[in-house]
Amino acid sequence: MTYTIGIDIGSGAVKSALFRVKDGEPEWLAKRCERIRRRDPMTLAQEGRDGVLEDAGLAQGDIDYIATTGEGENVKFSTGHFYSMTTHARGGVFLHPGANAVVDIGALNGRAIYVDPRGKVLAYKMTSQCASGSGQFLENIARYLGVAVEEIGPLSQSSQNPEKCSSICAVLAETDVINMVSRGIATPDVLKGIHLSMASRIVKLLKVTGIKQGTALITGGLALDSGLLAAIQEEMVNEKISVTAISHPDSIYAGAIGAALWGAFRHAKLNGLQERAAA
Repeated sequence: MTYTIGIDIGSGAVKSALFRVKDGEPEWLAKRCERIRRRDPMTLAQEGRDGVLEDAGLAQGDIDYIATTGEGENVKFSTGHFYSMTTHARGGVFLHPGANAVVDIGALNGRAIYVDPRGKVLAYKMTSQCASGSGQFLENIARYLGVAVEEIGPLSQSSQNPEKCSSICAVLAETDVINMVSRGIATPDVLKGIHLSMASRIVKLLKVTGIKQGTALITGGLALDSGLLAAIQEEMVNEKISVTAISHPDSIYAGAIGAALWGAFRHAKLNGLQERAAA
């Protein structure tokens, strides 16, 4: 039996997941998520570790492997670090077995990952760093419009005449939004337009990776934005792509889940090598 913790340090939040793996079968025991909000990510990583241990009734000595991902390579108490592309792929397949793709939309960028049934990365494509298709950009716009984050999705879906935002650069896109507001464009139409612009870029990323059919699981901080999910599905139809975009209540934990599962895999491999060397 193996106990592992995965810690995913993103630009906006720190996610932790604790797993028990017995006879090759993973069981998710505990999870924690903390928004960074100018706090020290390394401190939040430690609090996340301690929190999942407390929730599962375990001690630090019970853990066989602590794996980090995202921006967690400098976490001092970790056993190993995994590239976030591979952890999101593995975590996505755990959350939705059979997914052909994982689309990670974080605070600063987005990426489409083509995966096989085991969660292996077959191809991927990322947005540029200045792209306006990110969680931070959407939060900034919501703040300017005086809209709470949880209201973004429902408002977007109530739009009757969306005003699409054309700028790729986040700074120029924000200027576009200011101009829309000055012209009296309704808030739902502004938000739906932004969602459609973001969705258009995301679907283009999927096309470049070679995905033409199946299911794409949305992960990251915007995974539960119902307006964005609906816009992505609309763009799939417009682009004549037979891919269904879905989300999961725990999509934000995909990176942490993948890190924990890859940590269990590496721990088993290392144990096997040690046993062979001792034989």
